[in-house]
Amino acid sequence: MLPNIPSHLPQSPLYQKAIEIFTLSRSISHYFVDDLNYLQPNGNENPSIYFSGDIVQQSVSLAPEILKAETQPFSEDKRKYAASVTRLTNSLYKNCERLEKTHSNGRDFLPILRSELKKFRKLQRSWMLTL
Repeated sequence: MLPNIPSHLPQSPLYQKAIEIFTLSRSISHYFVDDLNYLQPNGNENPSIYFSGDIVQQSVSLAPEILKAETQPFSEDKRKYAASVTRLTNSLYKNCERLEKTHSNGRDFLPILRSELKKFRKLQRSWMLTL
């Protein structure tokens, strides 16, 4: 899912944290899929199952956006990708909050992901100043 990164590109701490968040969100999503893939009594599927896919999709998009921001030659382009990282992070955090309201065993692991997102945001603030 993540692109192969050439070894000559610098891998910032923010990029490494994004990889950790992706791995963690993918593991947590597996718990939710197992618990939420049932049909409700009215025949509809549980709408919360989509939030578990969203956290994976958003976390997989973090690392490529960081690399794009770091490799752009112009500061305007760097800011555009940095803003995209901020939007992804905010969406990821909101989806974690939504998933905490579900009845699943996976929600016990969401505080771990949210604490990692808080660490990511701190790194992100200093990273944005260096762009």
